[in-house]
This record gives sequence, structure tokens and C-alpha cells, in this order.
Amino acid sequence: MRVHEHILKRQKLPPPLVSKGIWDERLFDIAHFEDYLTRQGTIILKFFLHVSRKEQKKRFMERLDRPDKHWKFSASDVHERRFLSDYMHAFEEAIRVTASQRAPWFVVPADNKWFARLLVAAAIVEAVERLDLAYPTVDAEKNEELQAIRAALSQEK
Repeated sequence: MRVHEHILKRQKLPPPLVSKGIWDERLFDIAHFEDYLTRQGTIILKFFLHVSRKEQKKRFMERLDRPDKHWKFSASDVHERRFLSDYMHAFEEAIRVTASQRAPWFVVPADNKWFARLLVAAAIVEAVERLDLAYPTVDAEKNEELQAIRAALSQEK
């Protein structure tokens, strides 16, 4: 996986940690950590919200046109657009290496915000439904205890 040096420099990592294999090592660790978490019962859903270059430009222009959106704008975002193909390669590699049955990635087209939100919500709902959750049941002994408490509370003034 190739990543521009300027990206690593901004990470402010101690130089001894920046080896030739830093990204391969990080992705390996992420995949294994996620595997560990899922074996412990954690549910992991990862979402990559893909905004096209055209839509990104449109959103930048809206931020420049609207004073109430200026706080969202960063000139560095425009600078980073020059490296979009490198970023896309890095994203694709990260998704490929860290995707698994237990911790899937959902690549969501995000040019249309409401549609992207709908897809994310649907994936979350599906994951929660697979948990097959139910309220705990009360056995006969506990039910009798509750009836006795109800009767006692009913007689209070």
C-alpha cells in the first residue's frame, strides 16, 4: 500500500514507528483487534461514506457561498483533492484487508445524504434484529412475589 509521505508527516508519529510497513502493520492489527472484539460478543459495522469528486466540489462551493457554512470549510481539503486517487487506493486497500464476515464494511454512496443515511440505518436495524432480543421472562415464584407487592401497595393510603 502506498501513501504519500506528507500524510505520514501530519500524523506526528515518532520517527521510529514510521517503518516501510507501517500501513500493513496497522491494518493487520486492526483486523486482528476486530476479530478479537467480535469473538467477545461485540458487533462491528463499518461504514465508508463515498462522496464523489463532483459532489465534494459542489459541497465545497456551497460552503464558500454561504457564510453560515464557512466554519465547515478548510483550504486544506481543497489541497488534499489533488491526492484523491491515492486516498481512494488507500481506502480500497484498508477496506479489503479489514473486511470480514464478523466485521463487515458497508460502502455507501453518499452523494445523496438522505439515501446514505437510510442505508446506514437499515444496516444497523438489520444487525439489531439479528440479535433476536427479548425481554426477560418472570417465573411463577417471582410472579407471586410481584402480586404480593402489588396487593401491599394497593392497601397503602
